[in-house]
Amino acid sequence: MDLAREHGLSTQAIRNYEDAGILPAAERTVHGYRTYTPLHAGALRAFLALVAGHGHQTATSIMRAVNRGAVEDALRLIDESHGQLLDDRRTLQAVEDALRDLAPVPQERGDTFIGPLSRRLGIRPATLRKWETAGLVRPRRDPLTGYRVYSAADVRDVRLAHQLRRGGYLLEQIAPLIAQVRAAGGVAPLESTLRDWRARLSARGRAMLKGAADLDAYLRAG
Repeated sequence: MDLAREHGLSTQAIRNYEDAGILPAAERTVHGYRTYTPLHAGALRAFLALVAGHGHQTATSIMRAVNRGAVEDALRLIDESHGQLLDDRRTLQAVEDALRDLAPVPQERGDTFIGPLSRRLGIRPATLRKWETAGLVRPRRDPLTGYRVYSAADVRDVRLAHQLRRGGYLLEQIAPLIAQVRAAGGVAPLESTLRDWRARLSARGRAMLKGAADLDAYLRAG
């Protein structure tokens, strides 16, 4: 089947796409064979382009909506996906801003307790305890007094959390970012991760443009 061969797909995959509503229904010959037209080729191109930018599930929902004539529903799905990309860009920017604000501060040395740390950063001790419960910081306990002891790495995590909270991010959004800093062994090793993250977001944005162009071509042809 030319349609399948052009995109490196199996004939069964094309049938599956049609059955799923991703492609419009094909006409049948007198012998029951499906007949695919340039319109089906356009639908397939649009779908594959949308997958690259929006993911398989959203791309499927978009094409199903278009093929049942609910174009406004399809456009809403696209808008929602673009909104998610914008949120991801804002999150990345917030992390980069927070890390940049941390950079000029001298390396923390030694351990500290909750009182001195809260006074230094202008944070209430109750807030630090709340962040601990949320997993943002993990101070150890002094075996004799039971007091919380914050290491240099703990102070770094508190300061990063403080920056992100001031940027309006929720604790559940901050926790995985702090975990990534810990896993990377500090702020510096994250630089390459952030570059890769930005590159992926840019590639996703470009793919969305390609998907929009191919979907528009399919809508015009229909």
